[in-house]
Amino acid sequence: MENHGIIIPTKDKLFNLEPLLTKTPGNIITWIILAIGLFITIIRFTVGIGSVTNLTDYQPWGLWIGFDLLCGVCLAAGGYFTTVGVYVMGMHFHSAVRPAVTTAFLGYAFVVVALLYDLGHPLRLPFMFFFPGTTSVLFEVGLCVATYLTVLFIEFSVAPMEWLSQKFPWLLWCRKWVIRVTILLTIFGVTLSTLHQSSLGSLYLIAPEKLHPLWYSPFMPMFFFVSSMAAGASMVIFEGFFAHKGVHNYMDETHLREADSVVLAFSRAASFILFAYFMLKFIDVLVQANLHLVFTSWGAWWCVEMFIFVLLPAMLYAKGARDGNVRLCQYTSMLTVAGIVLNRFNVSMIAFNWQLPSADRYFPSIWEIMISIFVVTMIVTVYRFIVYNMPVLYQHPDFSEEEE
Repeated sequence: MENHGIIIPTKDKLFNLEPLLTKTPGNIITWIILAIGLFITIIRFTVGIGSVTNLTDYQPWGLWIGFDLLCGVCLAAGGYFTTVGVYVMGMHFHSAVRPAVTTAFLGYAFVVVALLYDLGHPLRLPFMFFFPGTTSVLFEVGLCVATYLTVLFIEFSVAPMEWLSQKFPWLLWCRKWVIRVTILLTIFGVTLSTLHQSSLGSLYLIAPEKLHPLWYSPFMPMFFFVSSMAAGASMVIFEGFFAHKGVHNYMDETHLREADSVVLAFSRAASFILFAYFMLKFIDVLVQANLHLVFTSWGAWWCVEMFIFVLLPAMLYAKGARDGNVRLCQYTSMLTVAGIVLNRFNVSMIAFNWQLPSADRYFPSIWEIMISIFVVTMIVTVYRFIVYNMPVLYQHPDFSEEEE
């Protein structure tokens, strides 16, 4: 059934797989990446982690932690940022909630999938629940991520329940209860996000001799959390930009009408957060008496991160929001997301073990890079399936907005 260009599954055809199976250049590239990724996955889990990585005793955490975990969790912050803005702070952008929660849920779910590749014994992942190390920061991160993933699943479940309610009417009762506890889930979610987003920075507090002084700080937990807020706001804009390019026909009039307002509102928020983050980092350099390091080669790289990927986006966001320039804000979101990735790479890989000779420095293998591309491709593919079939970018005609 079609409604203003929106394809709504009927009882006779719940699954719309045609956009994923059509032989377009994008789909063909996707299939190739998935096939290669599956092949490397088989090698990793049959031969061992050493067969596909360049990890060493000097660098036990590499690309799969730096990108798939640190970046993945941070860039999935759009979920808690949007729900707090709408349900707690009263922003009238309900159309932005489901896309943000959906991408956050997928981001966290595939962080767990990616983590399985990095674990020497992946089947031992649940062991932390049975043998808790309550004094370990890593235990706190794992527990919070697992709990928040559960919260995101419950928040996200409204869309699939509306989708499947045509076949399973009893899901309407479950949906009603999830809607009733939305505020509780939002508060619980932001609390958990505050904990594990900051604790990801705490993981590196035990390595003061390995991480360069310009990136090492006792305030890293705060830096990680503040930057996650900027990442959350930017990812909502970033995802919306590409969603309008690729799945425009799956958006209803409300979503299309509010899109520009969402971009400008989140740009204003991101601008303030990035300015605050820049000042906090600069004050930290002064407090730790590291200003002289700014004038070294490593300091030049630090300035690239701070001035090009933090201060510049802050100013561009401010100008775009002031002038109502939506396109500028969208392009700035790409720069900000790239800056977040660069920061996490600097902490976990580039500025880590900075004193080692070049021959002993870590660089990810082609297989590690391919697995990361494979994980990202799976996220995009699953997101496309959800958008093509479930009411994420549009309001299901059987359910009124007032219920939410």
